[in-house]
Amino acid sequence: MRIIGLDPGLRHTGWGIIELKNNRLIHIDDGRISPHPSLYDGDRLLIIRNELKEIVEEYDPNISAIEQIFVGSGMGSSLKLGMARGISFLVLAEAGLKIKELPPKLVKKTVTGYGSASKLQIKEMVKKLLGIEPQNEDSSDALAIAISAQHIGYNNITPNLINKKSGLDLAIAKALLKEKNV
Repeated sequence: MRIIGLDPGLRHTGWGIIELKNNRLIHIDDGRISPHPSLYDGDRLLIIRNELKEIVEEYDPNISAIEQIFVGSGMGSSLKLGMARGISFLVLAEAGLKIKELPPKLVKKTVTGYGSASKLQIKEMVKKLLGIEPQNEDSSDALAIAISAQHIGYNNITPNLINKKSGLDLAIAKALLKEKNV
């Protein structure tokens, strides 16, 4: 099963693709789509659409996951985020993929064991779980979203799962223990 995780934004749209083989998570690829900031919003959205479409066609994921919208303090920022999310949803839907939204706290809890983890903590756990260095902060977040979608079970994602213990907690503990012993 191949999963694409997306962390959309008008400035940077992070993407990450993982695969589950023999109960192991395998990193396939990750990256970021970053249209030039001087472009008009419509042109930036078109670049996101075209590049994301190429990524989906190249890697042919089975399912997709995207972080639920986080409304910040600025209304303009939220609107721009909404535009990038809309384009992302469109590309995924055109590819025939189911789209699952994950709450940010659930992604953090699933990957690090702590619902208020920092971006650095997320990146470090993604490195441990996949054995790779994510290309950037945005793709690290996207990989965390894909890991969370796979781990929790695509059809069983609910806010109530945020506080439940899981097999990933054990994997995290083992990875941390292994690092201490190195």
